[in-house]
Amino acid sequence: MRSVFDRRSPALAVACLALFVALGGTVYAAKRIDGHTIKVKSLPGNRLRPKSVPGNRLRPGAIPGSRIAPGSITGAQVDAATLGRVPSAVRAESAGSARDAATALHAVGADSARTINGYEAGCTSGTRRFAGACWQVTPVPTVLSALGAASSCAEAGGELPSALGLAAFAQQPGVAIAPGDEWTGDVPEVSGANAYAVATVTQGGQVDSEISTATKQFRCVLPFVH
Repeated sequence: MRSVFDRRSPALAVACLALFVALGGTVYAAKRIDGHTIKVKSLPGNRLRPKSVPGNRLRPGAIPGSRIAPGSITGAQVDAATLGRVPSAVRAESAGSARDAATALHAVGADSARTINGYEAGCTSGTRRFAGACWQVTPVPTVLSALGAASSCAEAGGELPSALGLAAFAQQPGVAIAPGDEWTGDVPEVSGANAYAVATVTQGGQVDSEISTATKQFRCVLPFVH
């Protein structure tokens, strides 16, 4: 009687042959399969070992920004030379140019220009530098109440002069007080609501006062332009 091994020997031989072919094919594949034989997109990213693909093997733009974890790239990895100009910096340069242009426009009509805190400043035509500000050389021709005169100067960006300041300015060459007297910004006496006297300066350079509802000429003291 033939043994079990003898009866199954053909099947065993086939199995051994198959095992040999399989092992040989694995060795062949290990030697013959490399990156060039892999089809594009045939391997998903989760099948790659971390750090197995260096950055210089990636095509530019292959990884979009949305796939990069926040904080994974710091300034140390960024080449500053590749960055464009920040939009706000462009606006800042434009703002600086605009400021310089505005300064130049004011300087064209300014006299007695000087530097204040590093900026070129002066007084516009019709005004004169005096006591750290620009004083109108001639009084405003319109006559107004004291409050109206103060409001007019405020709208021009200035204020009425002080009584002693106007008296001193009246002594400057080419400066004359309006006929009668001019309003100042000093209020020496208050007798009730909306009832008060306002200091004035006469043509002779003397300090006087008048009820605030009277109408007089005035001049404004304006800040330097720069």
